Amino acid sequence: MNPQDPLSQLKDIHLPATGGFWPPAPGWWLLALVLIGLIVLAALFWVRRRQRRRWRLVARQELIRLEHDAQATSAWFNHLNTLLKQCARQCHPNSQPDSLSGQAWIDFLLSTAPEDRIASRPVVEAMVEASWNPHTEADPGHALAFAKRWLEGQKC
Repeated sequence: MNPQDPLSQLKDIHLPATGGFWPPAPGWWLLALVLIGLIVLAALFWVRRRQRRRWRLVARQELIRLEHDAQATSAWFNHLNTLLKQCARQCHPNSQPDSLSGQAWIDFLLSTAPEDRIASRPVVEAMVEASWNPHTEADPGHALAFAKRWLEGQKC
């Protein structure tokens, strides 16, 4: 080395060390927060939807239980009508189906039935009348068939 030569005292250019994997850039943090937020919102939506539709599962299970215990008694038909009113309360809360009885309840069931309203009228009339009449000739099988069709036809 020549002390009088200033160029000999210069060192080579060293590049800075590359950035590592951690910590990520702010954009990645933002993307991670957005993805976590979307996952949380999707989970909340799924849980609420499941809770809102849980009544339908409970109603199906109760219909199966009623099908196994099918009897042409007023208590059985009363239980079936009570179940239908509970389901109607979930789908049509503004109509206040709890307070309906007799012809008003029949009209409500037929107006909210998905299909065969005219053909279903005798079955529904017999089902509603059988809930208070101790001597009934209503068929529990027909009543259950209507109740299943009515329950599946509710869009709520």
